[in-house]
Amino acid sequence: MSIKGLAHVAIQAKNYQETIAFYTRALGFKVGHHWSLPSFQIEEASMLISPDGRTCLEIFDNEAVIPAQGKKAASDEEIAHGALLHLAFYVNQVDVIYQKSLAHGAKAYIEPSELSLGEPPLLVRNALVYSPNGEVIEFIEDVDFDRSIFLKEEQTLQ
Repeated sequence: MSIKGLAHVAIQAKNYQETIAFYTRALGFKVGHHWSLPSFQIEEASMLISPDGRTCLEIFDNEAVIPAQGKKAASDEEIAHGALLHLAFYVNQVDVIYQKSLAHGAKAYIEPSELSLGEPPLLVRNALVYSPNGEVIEFIEDVDFDRSIFLKEEQTLQ
């Protein structure tokens, strides 16, 4: 047996309805299953399905009592520390989705630009925003991070 891919990432929303609206209106997710689970004090939870139809975000209301990494930030200015650093989504046009997310309440973090990563250099076009809920979201155009491709190319050149 092997891993097939990432199923979902769970987020606790400061404002459940605003968070759902941002991911559906700005980023094109659709609301899948919706539920409540009183044993975990979950009044509202939804599975949002990404435009690829496979990757999902699980959104919990702010009062849900669920196991989590790190701790909640006490204010919008505080950085919460934990295992999740940011969400990254592949997009066709970084500039377009960056502007659309800002128009739907996200805050600018890093404007669209190109990065050169490592040796041999791998060019990456990306941008980052703070969602209205506070999580950091990276938009990245398709890039192949598979190191074995570089190794094969180096062997071919030798």
